Amino acid sequence: MSSVVAVTWGLASVVEAEELLTLARRCGDVTWLHLGELPDAASETASRFGVSAVNHVPGPAISGADTLVAALAQYCRTAQPRLVLLSQTFESRLIAPRLAGRLGSPIVMNALAIDLSGAETRVTASSYGGDTNSVYRMTGPAPHLVAVMPNALQPEPAATPTSPEVEPFDIGLNSAVERIRVVTPARSEGQRLEDAQVIVAGGRGLGNASNFHLIEELAEAVGGMPAASRPLVDDGWTDASRQVGLTGRITRPALYMALGVSGASQHMAGCSAAKTIVAVNRDPDAAIFRYAKYGIVGDCLEIIPELIRAVREG
Repeated sequence: MSSVVAVTWGLASVVEAEELLTLARRCGDVTWLHLGELPDAASETASRFGVSAVNHVPGPAISGADTLVAALAQYCRTAQPRLVLLSQTFESRLIAPRLAGRLGSPIVMNALAIDLSGAETRVTASSYGGDTNSVYRMTGPAPHLVAVMPNALQPEPAATPTSPEVEPFDIGLNSAVERIRVVTPARSEGQRLEDAQVIVAGGRGLGNASNFHLIEELAEAVGGMPAASRPLVDDGWTDASRQVGLTGRITRPALYMALGVSGASQHMAGCSAAKTIVAVNRDPDAAIFRYAKYGIVGDCLEIIPELIRAVREG
């Protein structure tokens, strides 16, 4: 059995899996464990990213937090990997700590890089809302659990493809009972914010909810996706799928337009990896200007309409 297991489940995106498999391969011999319906082209993806084996736990029953924790605990006790990697999503923030508690294993969240070369596991993770990085030494019993920040690295196929077989893994879940019943599942259509190449984000500088349409109009004009800082989502200006930041979506676009966004560390944790940041803020000392390649000091309610006009006329 491989020393490193990369875990995905449900409808995990291809990019999410590729990032996880890239980091896993840098740590050692990789097994890809997927719970639920196997993604299309899983075998081809596993081959390109140097996976040694693909373990598949089929069945629609593995859909909630309780069954996922039970299934992963059974797998870890049987396979006994040294390191288990999960992509840090909304679900894994709930599942990973519970899994660590059940196994009595150490865990690190917000991971950016891993060094498995010595006897201990060294994990570099984002800290204090992305203001700094910390290095953790994991010395407790295996498996060591690590949740990896989305967009922490670029997917990198292996130099030499492998020929992994998809092997079913039998797990008994008769005793696992979901304690939370989903009455109305969340639905998202179209492109995910995490995959967008152009993002137009609004902040408190918009003044009130009736002005958020300016963000949506500018995003449409430049062929991007609208987004928001957490206060706007908390106040109901837009839905949570649009939130960028440490507790929202972690993005890596080619262009990030921050309009009326102050640049707080929690927000920047979700967009600081953008290739180019353009900022508009009336405060010349706003933190966002430390990150921006291009900046305009001014009222975004006056500037955004001009940007929309310039793009449409250009």
